[in-house]
Amino acid sequence: ITMVAKAVKKTIKKVKPFRFVIDVKSPVEDGILDAANFETFLHDKIKVAGRNKSDVIQIAREKTKLTVTAKPPFSKRYLKYLTKKYLKKSNLRDWLRVIASNKNTYELKYFQIHNNEEENDEAAD
Repeated sequence: ITMVAKAVKKTIKKVKPFRFVIDVKSPVEDGILDAANFETFLHDKIKVAGRNKSDVIQIAREKTKLTVTAKPPFSKRYLKYLTKKYLKKSNLRDWLRVIASNKNTYELKYFQIHNNEEENDEAAD
């Protein structure tokens, strides 16, 4: 019985918490997005298993980066959903998009708007 107990202890691993970063550098520097307001929005809206659980999730803000640390199960896609929801609420969804810059990071970037005047000039020639 002691050998079985030792085997069970070896197979149980500590679950590492997920750490996701949302980089809001561009809009914050331009003054169209408030990082503190976005942080409070995430803190109020993030739910795990249908409940607000502040003991499972920590949100930290470092100037223009928000770091969300959560114990599994937690989805990076859920963060993207909440970020888009915040942008829509702030009427910024038409100008900003959420891009995954690497495995654990989302970044807010501006849409590339092509200048129609240049296209019209070329068509006229």
